[in-house]
Amino acid sequence: MTNFGDGVAMAAAPLLIASLTRDPFLISLGALIGWAPPLAFSLYAGVLSDRLDRRRIVLAANAVRLVILAGLIAMIATGTVTVAGALIALALIGVTEVFADNTTSTLTPMLVARDDLLVANARLQTGFLTLNQLAGPPLGALLFTAGATWPFAGQFLLVAAGLVMISRVSLPPHGREKGTGGAGLRHELGEGFGWTIRHAAVRTLVLTILIFNITFGAAWSVLVLYSLERLDLGPIGFGLLTTVSAVGGIVGTSLYGTITRRFSLGVIMRVGLILETLTHLGLALTTSPWAASAIFLVFGAHAFIWGTTSVTVRQRAVPAGLQGRVGSVNTICVFGGLVAGSLIGGALAARYGVTAPFWFAFAGSAVFVVALWRQLMHITHDETHDEPEAARQG
Repeated sequence: MTNFGDGVAMAAAPLLIASLTRDPFLISLGALIGWAPPLAFSLYAGVLSDRLDRRRIVLAANAVRLVILAGLIAMIATGTVTVAGALIALALIGVTEVFADNTTSTLTPMLVARDDLLVANARLQTGFLTLNQLAGPPLGALLFTAGATWPFAGQFLLVAAGLVMISRVSLPPHGREKGTGGAGLRHELGEGFGWTIRHAAVRTLVLTILIFNITFGAAWSVLVLYSLERLDLGPIGFGLLTTVSAVGGIVGTSLYGTITRRFSLGVIMRVGLILETLTHLGLALTTSPWAASAIFLVFGAHAFIWGTTSVTVRQRAVPAGLQGRVGSVNTICVFGGLVAGSLIGGALAARYGVTAPFWFAFAGSAVFVVALWRQLMHITHDETHDEPEAARQG
């Protein structure tokens, strides 16, 4: 339910900002505030979820989110909403989502038997793709055409439904009395960063993720403006672009087993980065909504396949005792790249036009693919050597 609400807001939030201003930099800030909270708060949210009652954290985070949503709805309904007010409200909602989503992700192993986790997580991912990515954005865009208040009112009801549901869940204890002190936390995080830097394959992987999220963030930060001005699409058309990308993700899901049986992970990663580079070039060149939709379909399949592959490579290489900390380094690279990219994209679009971030993304991606072409093939070779050590430490 809450992911469905987030999907509705995924289209409605940038449309709200675009209805208040056409300044590319301010619009890119809307994307930035969606990406900045995980970068700033995910590590702390993880510590809290291990120390405190997880059900209460989810309840409290969603309750605060409802209060902020109510304030945003009131501002829109009374015509007093400003760009600054909307950006602040969306940023605060993003902060609450970090704590709610991070803690919610820890509940599945507490509720589902170990042997059933694969099926449970597959169902959660299917629900995320269908509700958050497929159904939510076009519904949010459709509701926005009826009035800017309606999509956020819909999100309010869906989050409230999620809050009611989680209030009825009973969880077993999870040893939260074993929390770590501040100094211990800093030391353990330092170990994660140090291991990542020293391991050539994982270092290359996280560097690739950082750079490609900078280029991706630059282009996608002005996507709503690109959709409205370059493709001449309305709000519903903008929402459908996200839906098309999600359809591509489902296609990628169905083909993933066949692809990994026929090609090595190194080849898959190389081809994926080439596809992402060409995605930026295609979007920079086209003015056709149909051509852009085809590009989004292919990109959606690539995003699922490459993302799943990179997670698999990292999990195989990293010792069990470092999985969480190295994963947090990966998260910092993901959202750090998106934040930096959104700032670059907004500045480029404001000065040179809405296609400038896509040209930047194409050039940057192309240079990086050439620079790390050989290392990309060595990633999967290097990580297989670490599997025995990971198994021993596990």
